[in-house]
Amino acid sequence: MTVTTFTDSFRDPDAARALAEAIRARSTRPIRLMEFCGGHTHAILRYGIPSLLPETIDLRSGPGCPVCVTSATDLDRAITLAQVPRAILTTFGDMVRVPGSRASLSQAKAQGADVRVVYSPLDALQIARQNPDRPVIFLGVGFETTAPMVASAVVAAETEGVGNFYVFSTHKLTPPATRAILDAGEVALDGIIGPGHVTTVIGSEAWRFLPDDYTIPVAIAGFEPLDILRAILALVEMIEEGKPDVANAYARSVRPEGNPAAQQVMERVFEIADADWRGFGTVPASGLRLREEYARFDAGRAFPVEVEPAREPPGCRCGEILRGVLRPPDCPLFARACTPEHPVGPCMVSAEGACAAYYRYGNLERRTAHVEREM
Repeated sequence: MTVTTFTDSFRDPDAARALAEAIRARSTRPIRLMEFCGGHTHAILRYGIPSLLPETIDLRSGPGCPVCVTSATDLDRAITLAQVPRAILTTFGDMVRVPGSRASLSQAKAQGADVRVVYSPLDALQIARQNPDRPVIFLGVGFETTAPMVASAVVAAETEGVGNFYVFSTHKLTPPATRAILDAGEVALDGIIGPGHVTTVIGSEAWRFLPDDYTIPVAIAGFEPLDILRAILALVEMIEEGKPDVANAYARSVRPEGNPAAQQVMERVFEIADADWRGFGTVPASGLRLREEYARFDAGRAFPVEVEPAREPPGCRCGEILRGVLRPPDCPLFARACTPEHPVGPCMVSAEGACAAYYRYGNLERRTAHVEREM
């Protein structure tokens, strides 16, 4: 007996071939599309979507990997916070292995720091309840998807009077980063594959600025192959017709207004601030910091630490990859000095990193052939 699952309907080979044929029939000129989300990059390579597309379509990865865009300075500060006497630093698993300027959280743990991996900020709050005499710091990393969960943990800590729970917020907002890429003009883009999880929170209308201000279409996509192919077809059709708009190819999750409850708790706890992005520098109004009324939960204020000027790994081209200027195989360290076992940059560490995706799912012999010729 064949057992079908909910996702099977979004992985149907015949439907995928039909969508690919429609894309090939509709695409008449070279275009470059960027998938903002790292989850999309992994899905695109995992399911072999580039092999289904015509040569007219060039796909570029964007900065949608929150671990990857966390600046070296912020990571160095988190490592220093982990060394605060009796502190417990909690974070998501990928962050532990990301190299800082001089060490990683994993190395700090090996040297005696109490660094713990959690799956939710509520896990960190529980650790704070269990250790009332120790400061528990949650390293908040992520976009609009994870920020509401962190905000909820802060509200719960306030309600319960948990006084030893702190957040070091490096949360970032996705639309300002997209603006930064387009304003920089380093890579010409014809369309954006919008992030599905983020847009479930902020709503598809949050991307209205792309057609209105930049005359660039955006199609919100889910993470199954048919979701992505439908989004690409929508982008091709809008580009061919010269009618940029916001298309929602992930309607089973995304609404125009987003998730009001998630937005409200996020806005209650956080306020918008400038933020440092790896590969971008400071992007105005692109980050989230705790509001003044929640300042007592701010790890940066409770434990003001000094860090030395940050250093990027020599030869690492992660910043240019995050901006879509280069692909992972364009980095001379890719699959040589930099591998998942021995990562040099964060794009090879994170489960959403473009380099990790290319390494895991790409044809390494084909994708690194041009690098071999240059070395």
